[in-house]
Amino acid sequence: MGETRRKFDADFREGAVRLVRETGKPIAQVARDLGINEGTLGNWVNADARRRGDGAGALGEDERAELARLRKENAELAMETSHALSCQAAIACADWAGAGKAVSSV
Repeated sequence: MGETRRKFDADFREGAVRLVRETGKPIAQVARDLGINEGTLGNWVNADARRRGDGAGALGEDERAELARLRKENAELAMETSHALSCQAAIACADWAGAGKAVSSV
């Protein structure tokens, strides 16, 4: 028959992750000591690292929010610049076309 999945409460998961972080022991050793699967503890440690923004170039939640805000602002500024340039081109064309008509013979 199928195995029953054990459920671990948040306090247990946080404590296990803290053991790995603070003691520097390998995940496999801490998992054996606690009687849990090494892959399970590895997943918890990785999720905690992502939440904390630890790791090689990983962004924290605040940094991701700021990045999203800046990308939106950049897109808006690009659209404004594009609109301003097209208006400027339209004015220049109108001035150029009007310049030929403005000349009168004396």
